[in-house]
Amino acid sequence: MTAPSGTHVPFNVLIPGDDRDAIDGALRRVIDRGWYILGPEVDAFEREFASAIGTAHAVGVGTGTDAITLTLRALDIGAGDEVITTPLSAAYSALAIMMAGARPVFADIDPERLTLDPAAAAAAVTSRTRAILPVHLYGQPADMDAFEAIAARHHLALIEDACQAHLATSRRRPLGSIGIAGAFSFYPTKNLGALGDGGAVTTRDAQLAARIKRLRNGGQTSRYHHQEAGANSRLDELQAAVLRVRLPRLAAWTERRRALASTYRRALVGAPLRVPALVDEGHVFHLFPVLSEERDRLQQHLSAEGIETLIHYPVPIQRQPALGAVSAEEYPVAARTCAQVLSLPIYPSLAERDVEAVAAAVHSFEV
Repeated sequence: MTAPSGTHVPFNVLIPGDDRDAIDGALRRVIDRGWYILGPEVDAFEREFASAIGTAHAVGVGTGTDAITLTLRALDIGAGDEVITTPLSAAYSALAIMMAGARPVFADIDPERLTLDPAAAAAAVTSRTRAILPVHLYGQPADMDAFEAIAARHHLALIEDACQAHLATSRRRPLGSIGIAGAFSFYPTKNLGALGDGGAVTTRDAQLAARIKRLRNGGQTSRYHHQEAGANSRLDELQAAVLRVRLPRLAAWTERRRALASTYRRALVGAPLRVPALVDEGHVFHLFPVLSEERDRLQQHLSAEGIETLIHYPVPIQRQPALGAVSAEEYPVAARTCAQVLSLPIYPSLAERDVEAVAAAVHSFEV
């Protein structure tokens, strides 16, 4: 089985599709109103997103990174405190902890889920630990039942990094509604993407939501009156308007991702690689990772066949120079995954024939 000649499968397509006219209308609405920061679009999107996630509150912020940082700051977690998280994620998960003044503490990952391993996280708890930040990586839910138990046992805040997990569920419970707060990103490549940066915090806690709203806007209680040292991290009206157009489409886009993932899983049976287990049906497949001991050669082979791939992520976070002073430990499962992982194309406009072409190209790879 070989891929058709002349195949070209991009890793992602970010040009608006059937939502283009609606996006154009939303942008015109904001421009005609002339209100660009913290206006009616953000207010409406916050209500709509909170409802979609199943929480009482959502607070729009500048990025998913800021969503984590501002949540930690609102919980008074900072200098001298530790937050346990995964070494396999975008580095922003750990950088957000550092931006709050706290210290990221890493624990190894579950070899099946590829998310933070609860047993390893429990073993990392010290007297300085204040929170656990599991990352729902690739759209795969972390083991939230286990993390809830650990957080309750040690009186820790449980904060969900759901930046890759819009509408995902853990045992039918919406991610972003289980911990004290959930952090979401609306970076353009996300399952719910804006046309620029954006993020949100979801929470059931009204006081926490109110403090994050204050912190995102310079710590102001009213115009030019700053109660505390906040940040400048506000979801703008244009991006909120785009997200309002796309949010009603997200459920259908999610089911499309799941269908494509199912096609991949069927078509890759017997291929010279490993497909990570589908541990929870609530997976939303922000990415479709596979594992190969010949990852670099496989990526070169697929590129020669006209198929774009990316690596998420090539370096464990604690090995990044920016984190070099934080941890000198090694986490073998995360390290092995970083050396083997390769992301195949998956997005709602991807055609079934393209998935079949990708699978055929993988099958033609000679180990």
